[in-house]
Amino acid sequence: MDIQLEKKKGIQKKHLPYIAGGSVILLLLAWIIFGNHASTMRVDGKSVNIADVTYGEFNDYIRLNGRVQPISIVQISPEEGGIVMEKVVEEGAQVKKGDVILRLSNSNLDLSILNAESELAEKQNLLRNTQVAMQQDKLTNETEKATLDIDTQRKQRTYKQMERLYNEKLVSREEYMQAKEDFELAQRKHNLVAQRLEQDSIYRTVQMDQMEDNLQNMRLNVNMIRERKNKLEVRATISGELGLLDAELGQNISAGQMVGQINDLSDFKVEAQVDEHYIDRVTNGLPATFQRQNASFGLKVRKVYPEVREGRFRTDFVFTGERPDNIRSGQTYYIDLQLGEPSESVLIPKGTFFQVTGGNWIFVVDKDGKKAYRRTIRIGRQNPQYYEVLEGLEQGERVIVSGYEGFKDNEVLVLN
Repeated sequence: MDIQLEKKKGIQKKHLPYIAGGSVILLLLAWIIFGNHASTMRVDGKSVNIADVTYGEFNDYIRLNGRVQPISIVQISPEEGGIVMEKVVEEGAQVKKGDVILRLSNSNLDLSILNAESELAEKQNLLRNTQVAMQQDKLTNETEKATLDIDTQRKQRTYKQMERLYNEKLVSREEYMQAKEDFELAQRKHNLVAQRLEQDSIYRTVQMDQMEDNLQNMRLNVNMIRERKNKLEVRATISGELGLLDAELGQNISAGQMVGQINDLSDFKVEAQVDEHYIDRVTNGLPATFQRQNASFGLKVRKVYPEVREGRFRTDFVFTGERPDNIRSGQTYYIDLQLGEPSESVLIPKGTFFQVTGGNWIFVVDKDGKKAYRRTIRIGRQNPQYYEVLEGLEQGERVIVSGYEGFKDNEVLVLN
């Protein structure tokens, strides 16, 4: 007879794998539905710099490296080319306006002077010969006119006599008509000669004036060439310090070639290179300051050069008050250029995180300091110390301001 086995109740051993599998599935579903899926990275908390978000006065300025320069620099360039025969002064010497710096020699210019003087003498001789010839022509014409005057007067008397005799019927009509015609012909000749003499006089006057003008131009040309010879002496155009002289004895220098410069030391300026990011904000008249010898000195923007080279543009500053003692060309000053008025803002210290984020986001540390979360922010102005935060952060929060190069695209940092 078969014995009927009683069926066991409850969880049996064979059910355990199914229960475990179901639990795993439920946990997985719960993580998917309710869990945080942000990518996480563990970071050594000692390797990052954490700074507080503060609220205070934001000074809108930038810091620049400025170099002291003379207030003006005048280039030395000879107006005439030639070979350097003598260096009268050396670099670093003090010169006054008009002092000779170099003496040059130019044989071609000497030859030009001789040719011009020879041509001037030839023209002067030609003018004198022409004047003599014209004077002789004038005398000849006046003699001819005097002869015609006498001839006309004689024929006029003959004509008058023949006219009276003809009226008294003492001479024939033919004799009377010949006397009349001779007188009229003499009159016409006299008038023609008078017209010719008048035209010759006008022509001589014009010709003489032209020759005098040409001769005067030649004299001016000779004087100009002689002045060119004087320009073979290169002189200082202002008083100051001869800061550069690039010329050696025997060197052939062309006209207009820069051979040196004179520094005007009556005053100084400060030259600085500014990042092109500020080109629209830097204008003439902006104030600036720098520290020197435990004192503060004032500057202002004198000139902004619009040309941008290698991401920077040049700016010149001039002093608005006292100058530092022992100021020298080439000294470097660290200038604070004020771009705007101070204002109250949310601030975070400057850091290398900006190079990666561009100021668009930052890692914010939670209250217990164990994690940092990525957050979108908006940064406005910046100065050498702080960034101005426009959106995304509040006073009292803490942020990571060191570099983000190793964080990749992780959104949560676990600070060990």
